[in-house]
Amino acid sequence: MPTYDYHCEQNSRTVTVQHGMKDAIRTWGELCERAGIEPSNTPINTPVERIISGGIALPIASASPALPMASCCGHPSSCGHGH
Repeated sequence: MPTYDYHCEQNSRTVTVQHGMKDAIRTWGELCERAGIEPSNTPINTPVERIISGGIALPIASASPALPMASCCGHPSSCGHGH
């Protein structure tokens, strides 16, 4: 499941939670419930904003090198059959 950071401007806290890509967290109360933390003195209807991050760059696997062509008998060079 993807990990997202949300920021609450009212209390200056940033909280990291996991949820599905289609899910959306809009309030401090929803965020606290998802993260399993107490809302403290911040009203639960206070809006939060998801922080967009750059993510992680992963290398792309290169194609494997081409195998040498074999002759009709499987030898990598000419087999002498004149093919």
